[in-house]
Amino acid sequence: MLKAIKIVLVGTSHPGNIGGVARAMKNMGLAELCLVAPRGKFPHQDAAFRSAGAIDILEQAKIYDCLEDAVADCTLVAGSSARSRHLPWPLLNPRELAGRLEQELAHTEHRIALVFGREDRGLSNEELHLCHLHVHIPCNPDFSSLNLAAAVQVLTYELRMAVLATQEKQAMPEAQHFGTEWDVPFANSETLEHFFNHLEHTLIDINFHNPDKPRQLMSRLRRLYMRARPDTIEVNMLRGILTLTQQAANKNAATKPPESN
Repeated sequence: MLKAIKIVLVGTSHPGNIGGVARAMKNMGLAELCLVAPRGKFPHQDAAFRSAGAIDILEQAKIYDCLEDAVADCTLVAGSSARSRHLPWPLLNPRELAGRLEQELAHTEHRIALVFGREDRGLSNEELHLCHLHVHIPCNPDFSSLNLAAAVQVLTYELRMAVLATQEKQAMPEAQHFGTEWDVPFANSETLEHFFNHLEHTLIDINFHNPDKPRQLMSRLRRLYMRARPDTIEVNMLRGILTLTQQAANKNAATKPPESN
């Protein structure tokens, strides 16, 4: 199960923190590390030193220019967030996220990304909008600053414990499993982004959405569909509805008689 989970670091400022994250990942049995626009030089000797031997994770790390590309193949994206947001989003603590692991990985096609932001200011609102849900580590409110590697360690520990619990349950011959399977895979991030673009263009075509005065419309619709977790067939159906809506709108516009002076 843990092989289906990637750790994504956005805008990391110091290569030593990348090494610390690699060490935390290897401690918990994770192997895939993605870096989005790291601000410090990478590869770097400080990263290798702080990894304490997790060199293989650093050598295989993938580098992306933007978060959207890094999570394109993922069916669940969870962003670490310590700040309250203008628009509330589904929020879990690390143990609650880990509790969803078995259900999320019922399909071998499913992939999970855990996204961590910049050391000084976290993830931007636009980056958090790419996440299905947000994860908050409930630290001491009087001293809530958490090192990047420590934050990764907390989340990956909870995930590992969930995997061990699942393995123990599966080893019991009398164990019964209900409600953990879905008939088709959930849509991945790339598929959802195409849907959101299609949705926005359709709403503009029918004069429901004014991009010059958005009023959080697309953000709220994005939150709605991210919370619903549509699967691949459902997204195809929704896009089919959007296509027919656009065709009907264009047909009506073409047949509408011109206004008389």
